[in-house]
Amino acid sequence: MTVRITPSILNADLANLAAEVGRIPSADFVHVDVMDNHFVPNLTIGLPVVESLRASVSTPLDIHLMIAEPDRWAPGYAEAGAESVTFHVEAAHAPVRLARELRAKGTRAGVALNPGTPVEMVGPLLGEVDMVLLMTVEPGFGGQKFLDLVLPKIAAVRKQVTAAGLAVWIQVDGGVSVETVERCAEAGADTFVAGSAVYRADDPDAMVRELSSLAAAGFARCGH
Repeated sequence: MTVRITPSILNADLANLAAEVGRIPSADFVHVDVMDNHFVPNLTIGLPVVESLRASVSTPLDIHLMIAEPDRWAPGYAEAGAESVTFHVEAAHAPVRLARELRAKGTRAGVALNPGTPVEMVGPLLGEVDMVLLMTVEPGFGGQKFLDLVLPKIAAVRKQVTAAGLAVWIQVDGGVSVETVERCAEAGADTFVAGSAVYRADDPDAMVRELSSLAAAGFARCGH
């Protein structure tokens, strides 16, 4: 199975996003964290910046909405041309309807879970989404320490996806680095958000390739 590295631009130079994306040509997607200072205690970028970035780069965009009222705002990101839009199960009022609306607009629909949210919350949604994002830190800020307690949750979601015969991607976000990416892959993740590890490296694209290689090795040992 393919593994994907989706670097987060949260740790990039936000004044030069197109150039920063240009530094990671090996990335499979660019992960864009949208925070509203309501659902999480931080404020980042919004739809106008995403629209501008979409017009400036060819790399697929992976939008992670850490916002209240995703039912209202998420479709706009699909309309802006994002290839993947992920909303939080804790924030969505009608997650099935929202996932179907995103897919109808031609984008991949993802659902995210915070570290303390039980995986049972996402089970009924697996047939409606293209990706499950498991936060491996508390959302809101980059550079946090990876939470090992999420590893069993990754394995649990992988087991559900495999048992259902679905092609749902399993993404992890938070503290992903050369020290943690293999463990995530061994647990069953196939898509990896790395922010600090990539953009604080001397050669960000070389780091993308290294993470991809490590993830592929870990996923080959995944028991599912």
